[in-house]
Amino acid sequence: MSRLTDLIGQTKAKDAALGQELEREFKSLSSRRSFGLNFERHRPESVELPGRPIRKGDKVRILPKRGQTAKGDQRLWKILAIKRDSGAPLATLEAINDAESAVQMVPLEELIVVAEFKDFIYPGLVSTGKVERGGRKPYHTVINGENFHVLEALTFTHRGKIDAIYIDPPYNSGARDWKYNNDYVEKEDLYRHSKWLAMVERRLIVARTLLNPAASVLIVTIDEKEYLRLGILLEQTFPEASMQMISTLINSKGTGRANEFRRVDEYIFFLWFGEAKLGRLASVTADQGEPELDDDEGADEEAGSEQVTKRAPGENGEPQGAIGLDWQTFRRRDLASRRGTKKGGPRQFYPVYVNAKTGFIEEIGEPLPHSMAREDAPARPGCVSVFPIRKDGTEMNWSAIASTFRKRWKEGYARAGKETPGEPQKYIIQYLKTGSIKDIEEGRAVVSGKNPDGSVAASYPEAQSKAPTTQWFFKSHNAEHYGTTVINSLLPGRAFPFPKSLYAVEDSLRIFVGDNRDAIVLDFFAGSGTTAHAVMKLNRIDGGRRQCISVTNNEVGATEQDNLRKRSLRPGDIEWEQLGICDYITKPRLAAAINGTTPDGKPIEGEYKFGDDFPMADGFTENAEFFTLTYETPVSVSHNRSFERISPLLWMRAGSEGRRIEVLPAKGWEVADTYGLLVDLDTSAPFAKEVKANKEIRVAYIVTDDDRRFQSVVRQLPGAVEPVRLYESYLTNFRFAMGR
Repeated sequence: MSRLTDLIGQTKAKDAALGQELEREFKSLSSRRSFGLNFERHRPESVELPGRPIRKGDKVRILPKRGQTAKGDQRLWKILAIKRDSGAPLATLEAINDAESAVQMVPLEELIVVAEFKDFIYPGLVSTGKVERGGRKPYHTVINGENFHVLEALTFTHRGKIDAIYIDPPYNSGARDWKYNNDYVEKEDLYRHSKWLAMVERRLIVARTLLNPAASVLIVTIDEKEYLRLGILLEQTFPEASMQMISTLINSKGTGRANEFRRVDEYIFFLWFGEAKLGRLASVTADQGEPELDDDEGADEEAGSEQVTKRAPGENGEPQGAIGLDWQTFRRRDLASRRGTKKGGPRQFYPVYVNAKTGFIEEIGEPLPHSMAREDAPARPGCVSVFPIRKDGTEMNWSAIASTFRKRWKEGYARAGKETPGEPQKYIIQYLKTGSIKDIEEGRAVVSGKNPDGSVAASYPEAQSKAPTTQWFFKSHNAEHYGTTVINSLLPGRAFPFPKSLYAVEDSLRIFVGDNRDAIVLDFFAGSGTTAHAVMKLNRIDGGRRQCISVTNNEVGATEQDNLRKRSLRPGDIEWEQLGICDYITKPRLAAAINGTTPDGKPIEGEYKFGDDFPMADGFTENAEFFTLTYETPVSVSHNRSFERISPLLWMRAGSEGRRIEVLPAKGWEVADTYGLLVDLDTSAPFAKEVKANKEIRVAYIVTDDDRRFQSVVRQLPGAVEPVRLYESYLTNFRFAMGR
């Protein structure tokens, strides 16, 4: 029910005549539909906060009895008093919005704190662990908390600073995959669509204050259940944005549904702001599905290839700032086209002779009949005979017949890539497909010369690079192969439903932050942590210092919740919380990705693919820290009693980089790597001197209630340093900025 319906119901209970009159007016107004998207703005959401200490004045619910799977009493109660004299602490409760104003005493352990979204919050953070392999790089952060409240916290730390937001919200399929007011929203819920819209809209409104107005992007993925409504909501919420929707193939086999078309794709909305420019979708992620050969007839046409290798701008004669060509691996990948099969015609299995000293192709051999072993093929002095062989020894085929490939090679459109010692195929053989060759011939790609091996050195000038299309058919975007399988490699034995392909997220972000090596990326529906993983992978490619803020709760799946309740467990219990998404999937996934080891300490098996091939066991040179959101009181904040929990927010505002000041300095001030803290204004002179001496300082936090003295300190600081008054700035941000 909507918030107005609730209020009318409460009014009826106290004044029936007034309630009925209000109801009539409400029905009259609700029958008038304006243009645009119309939906019920349901009553503000509420969220239970397991583990949050209970204080006098809190809103709480009474938990169901242990072992009970029913929801229990959903009424809200206010804590009037807490008695801790002897035995188990007892709370005196008064019912909220109850006509009878019921009062009762309940053991504290039987209660759980509830935060409603109309309430003011004063957030803090508690660190729950970190991974450090990145030296002075900024830290990626994972925040366990209700995402609406975390977004509010970020208005203090990152207002106007976010360069890219990537979110994958719940798809509202009716499959008990998301909650509204602590209840799963199921298919039979008549308000399912309006609840979903209300939930998403509230978060988007806060998120828009975080985006960098000068240049930024919002990326939202969705399926057919809500894409129409979402599109209108995005247009209404962000009228200033440029917006397009693309469709992307995520599972070529399709997802079967009763009496429905098989779903093979989903949709991605891109909204870009300010001066943000649409970059090029680098095809390092896969062949877009050009036709494969049925047999060797017509084999001079191109066929599907296994992966793509793209060299960085500036290599092989490509000018800096340009975008390189898409060099594809020449070996076919589909087992149906392996040597000896119907598709694997005899004209596509032949030796490519690579000079053992230079690593350059010297000649293309003749095809071998199926009956001839590759060891019996003619040898060439000083050369390695390279055949299309998988790591497991399976003989495949090349993607074109020998005469076609020889022509490409002589024109500079084929080359030998990196050497692969210890593998049956000693070198990766690469070639350019028809599309890239056509771009060269028609001038869209500029040839700057020839490389030492005779291959063309060509690139797309930044201003002339091809824009991405609105339909993506990348094999690397397969959610099962490169989403589920990646998680299985990182976290053996742990499951997460419907993770995104790592390479799909990487590609989406690259379009807008590929040239911004210091970009700050936010995902407030972080789930398994794919976005942060993709950001780390982008950093590895170009040496970037991008950072990702991942926000997720520690919700346990619906089925697992029922099982845990039957075992007499509740939210907040250790056994319950350790199976929550943040603690069980998100944090360990990112720790495993950075360290290159599974949670059991074993090297991760498998490799990253599609142009930046390297073992997963290598990990990443990155830093990450994990936090849990806390709820402070304004009194404790203003009296410095919450500093340890506020300090991570100060550190994040200064860039999430380097050392953090975690306790109040005894000498009255302290300077860390990127920010300083002044507590005793009588020591402002040495503080200002130290700040001036450290060119890396970005923010100076000054604790004072006196604006005159604050301005006096500000005048002593360098102009490039942002002065922030504590705790006035913090308290004002959360008291007024949310527009409640």
